[in-house]
Amino acid sequence: MLVEAAKMEKYEKIKVVGRGAFGIVHLCRRRTDGALVILKEIPVEQMTRDERLAAQNECQVLKLLNHPNIIEYYENFLEDKALMIAMEYAPGGTLADYIQKRCNSLLDEDTILHFFVQILLALHHVHNKLILHRDLKTQNILLDKHQMIVKIGDFGISKILVSKSKAYTVVGTPCYISPELCEGKPYNQRSDIWALGCVLYELASLKRAFEAANLPALVLKIMSGTFAPVSDRYSPELRQLVLNMLNLDPSKRPQLSEIMAQPICTRPLLNLYTDVGNVKMRRIEKPLSAVQAGVHARPAGRWPNSRLRADGTLGPGKMVHALPLSSVYTWGSGISTPLRLPMLNTEVLQVSLGRTQKMGVTKSGRLITWEAPSVGSGEPALPGATEQIQPQFISRFLEGQSGVTIKSVSCGDLFTTCLTDRGIIMTFGSGSNGCLGHGNFNDVAQPKIVEALLGYELVQVSCGASHVLAVTNEREVFAWGRGDNGRLGLNSQDSFSSPQQVCMPEEFEPQRVLCGVDCSIVVGVRHTILACGSNRFNKLGLDQIAGADEPPPSDQVEEVHTFSPIQSAPLNREKIVYIDIGTAHSAAVTETGRCLTFGSNQHGQLGCGTRRSSRVPYLLPELQGITMATCGDAFTLAISADGEVYTWGKGARGRLGRKEEDSGVPKAVQLDESHPFTVSSVACCHGNTLLAVKPLLEESGPR
Repeated sequence: MLVEAAKMEKYEKIKVVGRGAFGIVHLCRRRTDGALVILKEIPVEQMTRDERLAAQNECQVLKLLNHPNIIEYYENFLEDKALMIAMEYAPGGTLADYIQKRCNSLLDEDTILHFFVQILLALHHVHNKLILHRDLKTQNILLDKHQMIVKIGDFGISKILVSKSKAYTVVGTPCYISPELCEGKPYNQRSDIWALGCVLYELASLKRAFEAANLPALVLKIMSGTFAPVSDRYSPELRQLVLNMLNLDPSKRPQLSEIMAQPICTRPLLNLYTDVGNVKMRRIEKPLSAVQAGVHARPAGRWPNSRLRADGTLGPGKMVHALPLSSVYTWGSGISTPLRLPMLNTEVLQVSLGRTQKMGVTKSGRLITWEAPSVGSGEPALPGATEQIQPQFISRFLEGQSGVTIKSVSCGDLFTTCLTDRGIIMTFGSGSNGCLGHGNFNDVAQPKIVEALLGYELVQVSCGASHVLAVTNEREVFAWGRGDNGRLGLNSQDSFSSPQQVCMPEEFEPQRVLCGVDCSIVVGVRHTILACGSNRFNKLGLDQIAGADEPPPSDQVEEVHTFSPIQSAPLNREKIVYIDIGTAHSAAVTETGRCLTFGSNQHGQLGCGTRRSSRVPYLLPELQGITMATCGDAFTLAISADGEVYTWGKGARGRLGRKEEDSGVPKAVQLDESHPFTVSSVACCHGNTLLAVKPLLEESGPR
């Protein structure tokens, strides 16, 4: 029966927020307490008998339901021959809108499960009241203003089962209807579970499981049960849960209680009671310091005779601990010996340095950053000290990238660029020089997609001090940012705040890009190298050099504004597999593991034992089996295949990772590792170094 006690005077209409087949949806303010509510206005006079029953049914259903994950029902009343249903307002929009705004950036599994278990609990409450929803879809799932709490709404076509009977009416959104409904079989709770499986699939894939141009084609797809697989970045348990819920045989779909009992749902269900109540809490991006060390440690190998230091590193002692997944070291800026950064139980695959940033990418695709603690947070640490109560750096996961899997990160002077596993570029930081690529010069606090490149699949990106280069899977190169010296390769010195496609020589196939301070390099698939920008000291190898003699002034190149082939021997004859540009010099690694340096030698950074100035590339005779080389402002670093780290050049302020001033010849850096390791990534910027190592795990031993 309709309740007429309440009157419209209790509500102040603000605006119309929706129009449906049955009526109008108003956003209103309740005069008694100022709370925002939704009023659904359904004109009953023009309705058919079935439509009136459906409207009345929604009131009956809402009255029976009382759950934090279901839109709350307040009251209903008649006003000017219209049925008014007052209910809770969810300002965060629909889950469909939330998914659409992801721009193909997959959600992380924690976020998916956080949403899913709330829907699961709500649907369980609905079924316990012997109600079928019959139109469960992302458009009917609403979010609170913080987009943390899920609310199921729109029970307009829900069915109250007065007995254990089944519903036969074919209703619901076609993309979410179950196979049995397509065949005209009765609809029951298992059909709601099919729809829930479609929602879970949509959360994991950002697209519907079943879509087609017309209804017959859609029915064929649903009846065949064929849909694109969920990305293998997600756990096997999540992918299997989707398959189980989308089983063509209703009897083989799990019941809601069975789903809730699965281990994959246990932790997110428990987390709801600690996190959802505090909606301002960042549930997904928790700081590393909040994670208990060793909770998820993999005992794949052990260090005997080791103890845990106060900063989380291992040193001599009697205790035995599992190997860390990886270690990251830094030196420079007054730190004269390698300092192990706080890691806890995170495996870092790639690192990058900027003027102010130390950043890494974890194996799970998250951005991690290391920052100096704020003033007054602890006693000042001595440079190079690794065993201290207060760590010299604090590690944390970067906020604002929840649900995005990062493949690589590259830092400019005051900005950062990251590349997702879907080939999407995101940038943040200082917008000066237009180096964020957003078409303006505004600063951006959290990673933001470079929308101009959304139509391309990017495979690699590099930042200079104030410009960026990126390459696509179709071998296209884009550049933006500061343009003086011709560093963008656009045949001008203009700057651009949005990506510009760079013309490449015919038949040249770009594979990797590299940005220096005022220049750029593109490496081709056949190891050919093009460069543009400032060639000061011949740091790009653009001088025409045939042998060991200095080139005459006519063959010296100071600056080029388009990408041009390197001309200096032996660079133009060798297969270069790794190359890096410093402030005034560069280093390259050949296919045979030899290291070549070229450019300025003011501080002995070419490694030839003297500070003689020469524009001729120098082959370091003592270094063999080199796999990586990188350059800072006036020093060079090389890594051998066995993990040995060598540095040379300017030594002031700890640049070389040892307590020593300038060194014109390569010398080894000692890392605090008691177990064989391999270097996974290294970066140098200005006078600093960031280096990630991974232990070589033993196949046998204690488990």
